[in-house]
Amino acid sequence: TPGGLSTQFSSVGHYRIEPGQALLIEVPVAPGAEPDASGQRVYQGFQLGSLWYISLDYVHHQTSLNTAQAQIDPDGMIRMVVAHDDPGIANWIETTGRRRGILQFRWQRVDEPLGERLAPTLTVIDAGDVAAHLPFYEHNRIDAAGWSARIAARQRGFAERMLG
Repeated sequence: TPGGLSTQFSSVGHYRIEPGQALLIEVPVAPGAEPDASGQRVYQGFQLGSLWYISLDYVHHQTSLNTAQAQIDPDGMIRMVVAHDDPGIANWIETTGRRRGILQFRWQRVDEPLGERLAPTLTVIDAGDVAAHLPFYEHNRIDAAGWSARIAARQRGFAERMLG
């Protein structure tokens, strides 16, 4: 849907997952949103929120990702897994214990409507089957040290925004 800005589009939905379930979300990287040395022209981001549209704790948990933070697969897709427990991948989106909430995508500074070719898709899967649903699973794996580094980078980024 178009947003408040003439160059902004968003997609919002509700989720409900039980322990043992996960949501596989697949979304293509929008043209111009690819991270590179010259910076991104288009912003593309995803976040979870409460049923009251309040952002979940994005400082201490990975409850959101943008294209600069996300692991992008070699085919140009971002594949995220929303789950209660860590599936061992870089694009794990933490529910922080919430079984229900909102899912929100936002694109900013786009030149034209996104259309279905850039639309996100969502599939409910068994949490234990994550590897079978990720075509680039090995590319997406992350260990505990790598995860800690991701959270530390989020905390630094937040602190820099608040100080700057």
